[in-house]
Amino acid sequence: MSILFTNARLIDPEAGTESLGWLLVKDGVIAATGSETAMPKADEQVECTGACLAPGIVDIGVKVCEPGERHKESYKSAGMAAAAGGVTTMVTRPDTLPTIDTPEVLSFALRRANEAAPVNVLPMAALTKGREGLEMTEIGFLMDAGAVAFTDCDRVISNTKVFSRALTYARSLGALVIAHPQEPILSEGAAVTSGKFASLRGLPAVTAMAERMGLDRDIALLEMTGAAYHADQITTARALPALARAKRNGLNITAGTSIHHLTLNEMDVANYRTFFKVKPPLRAEDDRQAVIAALRDGTIDVISSMHTPQDEESKRLPYEEAASGAVALETLLPAALRLYHAEDLSLPQLFRAMALNPAKRLGLDAGRLCAGAPADLVLFNPDTPIVLDRFKLKSKSKNTPFDGARMQGKVLGTYVAGQPVFEAP
Repeated sequence: MSILFTNARLIDPEAGTESLGWLLVKDGVIAATGSETAMPKADEQVECTGACLAPGIVDIGVKVCEPGERHKESYKSAGMAAAAGGVTTMVTRPDTLPTIDTPEVLSFALRRANEAAPVNVLPMAALTKGREGLEMTEIGFLMDAGAVAFTDCDRVISNTKVFSRALTYARSLGALVIAHPQEPILSEGAAVTSGKFASLRGLPAVTAMAERMGLDRDIALLEMTGAAYHADQITTARALPALARAKRNGLNITAGTSIHHLTLNEMDVANYRTFFKVKPPLRAEDDRQAVIAALRDGTIDVISSMHTPQDEESKRLPYEEAASGAVALETLLPAALRLYHAEDLSLPQLFRAMALNPAKRLGLDAGRLCAGAPADLVLFNPDTPIVLDRFKLKSKSKNTPFDGARMQGKVLGTYVAGQPVFEAP
């Protein structure tokens, strides 16, 4: 089976280019690309009419609430939301009920994902049992069962002896550890970032230095153990010099940030709007701009949705009591395109951070438009205006901060191994 995409604006994050041309898919793999001249024949043809064709998004840090909380999100609903958002690979978190910390629970989650989700699902497993930071999991057995990385998600392992042992063991097995850089005592109970706004609102706050302190500790442990490490979210200017220095020193470290910290700031909380409560909390505008600059120069590698479904009951509470997190699988691309329209990042730079870099970090062939890469693709128009209606989202939970927002960018089609998993109506 062969498919030819014609008259497409090809976004190639590996070459850093965008050009008008065609792309040929054979048996689920990209066979060739080229300019509009000398197009090959194919069994099927997709006329793109000048829309952008890019590698599908590889989203690290998606929470799917199976097992335990299917009323918030299932593999079926998350998979449909991912497909509608141009996400072709979800890298899922282990912070479920129960925690994904044994091969048996991991196998259940993988089986459910393969049955229900139309996109690729790669599970992460917990680094410590129950994410309690006391005893590390069976990393080798979990890797054999399909775990692609290990993380305790937003729970910081405060016991440095336990964390250093886990890092040493992970290094011996070639496992990637994903951590949440934060000083746990300073950040405990915080709802917003320290500053004038937090004081005016009377909300419990955390200093931006807590992220820097957490990252400094993790970098010291990396120097000691030599493990492969990814910081899930770097959101403050204060943390960036330490990250850049660690990279210059040759440590095996990469870092991500969330789409919400790239496109929103602390003022968006306004009058205690709990859909804007995320973890870590939204930062100052200076921090947002610094993180964008770090993405541009490669200090930060990855943009993630940090998709965290919460039901209405857990959000309709006083701000400091409301649950943290926002759904973002469907809004990741249109929100990221705000950076493109503001001329902060080019389309190849965006897809380098959303597709190529996360794929490379996980050792995947995805995220590329070259021959031999899997035909996981997203076709989108970056200029189509939309007004987001949260009740039209395919996620079971509707906790998006972008409800009612005017955005630009519409996914026209999503393809996994060359097969359409979403086509816009």
